[in-house]
Amino acid sequence: MAIEVEQKFAIENMDSLRRRLSELGAEFSSPVEQVDLYFAHPARDFAHTDEAFRLRREGEANWFTYKGPKLDRTTKTRHEIELPIAAGEARARQAVELVTALGFRQVMAVRKQRRHSTIEWQNGQVTVALDEVEELGAFIELETVTSLERIDAAREAIESLVEKLGLANAERRSYLELLLARPTGGT
Repeated sequence: MAIEVEQKFAIENMDSLRRRLSELGAEFSSPVEQVDLYFAHPARDFAHTDEAFRLRREGEANWFTYKGPKLDRTTKTRHEIELPIAAGEARARQAVELVTALGFRQVMAVRKQRRHSTIEWQNGQVTVALDEVEELGAFIELETVTSLERIDAAREAIESLVEKLGLANAERRSYLELLLARPTGGT
């Protein structure tokens, strides 16, 4: 079972953070647009169960992602399943048609520009994402994928990198939750 260990932070000075990450070996990709279309389950309230189901589009690539409930109170550690589907806009529309026919309801699209990198940290790889999220601003996500047996070591590695970067005030809510929590969210 793949377990995602992640921490996310709002960022005020992206250039300064990018320089600190470069000093640690990060080489960032050009920005890519990601559009995440979130769905509500027909019989379960994902807001109550702390789950998420989305279709992500990045360029021509499409994939479904399921995220299970968070496993702790400080990080965004959770079971994650990603399933690539056929590429292209037509296939994405068919995927939406399929899950809608099964009773899922579209909730909201989250749009962002993302720059990717990975860095070696404490005998493992940490994926770094620098995001500019429409209507929310700039964020950094630090993530590693591990097994159940290695969750503690993965959390310690992420927390150590957070400390090294001088990040504070982790944000446990998803971008969807942040958008829905705004006074105009969901309208």
